[in-house]
Amino acid sequence: MHAMQYEITLPADYDMGIVRERVATRGHLLDTFPGLGLKAYLIRERTAGSPVNQYAPFYLWGTPEGMNSFLWGPGFQGIVNDFGRPVVQHWTGLAYAEGPAGASVPVTATRRRTPLGEAVPPGEAVADAVDRHAREASRKGVVASALAVDPRHWELLAFTLWADAEAPADDGERFQVLHLSAPGRAGLGTGRQW
Repeated sequence: MHAMQYEITLPADYDMGIVRERVATRGHLLDTFPGLGLKAYLIRERTAGSPVNQYAPFYLWGTPEGMNSFLWGPGFQGIVNDFGRPVVQHWTGLAYAEGPAGASVPVTATRRRTPLGEAVPPGEAVADAVDRHAREASRKGVVASALAVDPRHWELLAFTLWADAEAPADDGERFQVLHLSAPGRAGLGTGRQW
């Protein structure tokens, strides 16, 4: 599993209705995309308390071929044409879990980034994070959750989809989910990824 996200930060007075319309008319195009586990079409809005207006889709790829096909094909080129070429962040998957609300349509997502400190060996830190992820993914309201790592910056990423608009406040940055494409969600596996 590979996690991927790009963030398109928009002007403070940007009409976020434009992004909503984009997702409403184009979001379904990835509903059957080969190699895609899931794509959450995410936004943050200043009018809803976010520090920025932002379009920030988040992906879990089941195969590198699917990710590459998207990045080098017409899908990502549409983003480049409309918004410029954003930095694409990516992480190696560590764990994935369906939550108790797995059958629900997610309305909120949270993203938490945590540095892996140098005091603990990487293997131990990752094992502890995977154990903690399993507990966190079983919380009420969780639709699905993924844990990934960026070994370049030694950063853990916890990403969770929630069935409720009121996800726990301490779970990191909050996003609204406009649409979920999940053609390969069942194939992402559960538990740790090695």
